[in-house]
Amino acid sequence: MQEEIDARFMRMALEEARAALNADEIPIGAVIVANGQVIGRGHNMTETLNDVTAHAEMLAITAATQTIGGKYLTGATLYVTVEPCLMCAGAIAWSQISRIVYGADDDKRGYSTFIYPRPAIDGRKAISPIAPFHPKATLTKGILAEECSALMRDFFRTKR
Repeated sequence: MQEEIDARFMRMALEEARAALNADEIPIGAVIVANGQVIGRGHNMTETLNDVTAHAEMLAITAATQTIGGKYLTGATLYVTVEPCLMCAGAIAWSQISRIVYGADDDKRGYSTFIYPRPAIDGRKAISPIAPFHPKATLTKGILAEECSALMRDFFRTKR
């Protein structure tokens, strides 16, 4: 049952990603759901708005907080087509979104690229990983991953 619900809302996020694609933006889309209702949605608009922070997740968070009239999204689920970047992961944490669901991994810019332990520059001790989301948040990845990945691959194929 949860898999079906996740797939339904990820399809909505894919609709947002296609809107970004139609605007010649990197095709990433996001939807935020609370109590079974969409309370925020967004797609990349960095080129349109000439704003490097205008990522799908950031715009969806802004829309959701305006919908509910508050800055915390406790109890809400974020559906996003691609693994959030570190900036968006920080905003997701600050907004206290309870559940994060994403489709495709992002091996170049996704938050997980930056959070795993690595040796300190001086070599004396390891740098601990950063907890990217709220400590009580849960993560589900790989929902409609192939469809989400294909959209990104096709977009970048036309750019190179």
